[in-house]
Amino acid sequence: MAKHQISNNIRKLRFNQDEMTQQQLGDMVGVSRQTIVAIEKGKYSPTLELAFRIAHVFDLPLHEVFSYNPDDDH
Repeated sequence: MAKHQISNNIRKLRFNQDEMTQQQLGDMVGVSRQTIVAIEKGKYSPTLELAFRIAHVFDLPLHEVFSYNPDDDH
């Protein structure tokens, strides 16, 4: 099974944004708190649209919120 290839800095960004809660971020981007939890833990990869909405909340380019790490074992 392939390793998870998309990582993110959402937890750190939330903390640095006046300790924004997962619920607050979810409300801002239109998803549940559970979805934010799953994204932060790397259990769920957001759609491209959702990834852009999350980056927009933090006023950052996408690559500063999410990173793609291809599996070297192809």
